[in-house]
Amino acid sequence: MEVQNVLHMTPGEGKTSYAMNSEYQKRAIIKAKPIVEEAITDLYCKTVPRSMAIADLGCSSGPNTLLVISEIVEAISLMCQKLGHRSPELQVYLNDLPGNDFNTIFKSIPFFVEKHRTDKENEFGPCFMSGIPGSFYERLFPAETLDFVHSSNSLHYLSQVPHGIENNKGNIYIAATSPPNVPIAYFTQFQMDFTLFLSLRSAELVPGGRMVITILGRRNIDPSSKEHCDSWELLAQSLRDMVYQGLVDEAKLDSFNLPLYSPCLEEVKAVIEEQGSFHLNLLEAFDAEGDTNYDYEKEVEFDDFIKAVSRTVRAVTESMLVSHFGEEILEELFDKYAKYVGQYIGKEKNKYVNLIMSMTKKG
Repeated sequence: MEVQNVLHMTPGEGKTSYAMNSEYQKRAIIKAKPIVEEAITDLYCKTVPRSMAIADLGCSSGPNTLLVISEIVEAISLMCQKLGHRSPELQVYLNDLPGNDFNTIFKSIPFFVEKHRTDKENEFGPCFMSGIPGSFYERLFPAETLDFVHSSNSLHYLSQVPHGIENNKGNIYIAATSPPNVPIAYFTQFQMDFTLFLSLRSAELVPGGRMVITILGRRNIDPSSKEHCDSWELLAQSLRDMVYQGLVDEAKLDSFNLPLYSPCLEEVKAVIEEQGSFHLNLLEAFDAEGDTNYDYEKEVEFDDFIKAVSRTVRAVTESMLVSHFGEEILEELFDKYAKYVGQYIGKEKNKYVNLIMSMTKKG
């Protein structure tokens, strides 16, 4: 799988799109809001810049993209009001892989800018926004031009599927039945990718620049623990059923593995310290209840709920599945997946673990 050419969230604003099925990611952004606000206001107070360059890496599309930028703009505006300063000019860069649905983002930018200008009664400083297609495992910006980097729910995606895991048969990620070399290969790939990411961002940030990253992770040191892996195991089981029914070739399943890794706190801290370009100001884990927690007190039909869960997973995996298996399997696959989710609910209370880190570039 050529990740850079294949991976993107499901585009558009239709029923199965990422824009309509990203509530979990929204909850993670909201939970991280205080740390983002602290980092951006601390940066502003220490530098009092006339202009600020801000990059959101792995921005995806839909309402969550501009929600992050809105939080950052609001925090800067409030600090400027408190200090009696004119708002700085903002250059906002929205980055994702080339297959991202940038068109949907661009259509919403005029409304976003006008809303903030109206809300601030024309005290809203100039805000210039642009899309930057490309992998964040490559250089994206000129040296020392960024003041603030943000990334949410993106860095768990790897630059490639780890090498040497052809024996992970019947699985699509690290599972309890995976051979011992599989988690080692995934961790090794994460180490290389995260180290590279830090090095690249260090080159692009000004000295003293700030970076806040939220990533899917885990507290348990065991990478096959149930902290979020159940979603992938239910999807793998759905694919195994289709193999048994003759709808998917077994060799196709055996050669498919997801290009992602959810690290633990210790793994993240070790890479940051070894890479050495950043002061680690904060690193902590927080829980966000997963979409597989059904609230029986809400007036939502159970069948509708599990279909919504299925659409959420489909929105983030569809591009990879279509590239490998073909589009014709999707409806049957996610019908099966929804049934497994229905069986799963009530047996387990699923909480997704997020890791959030706030860093300052050494200068």
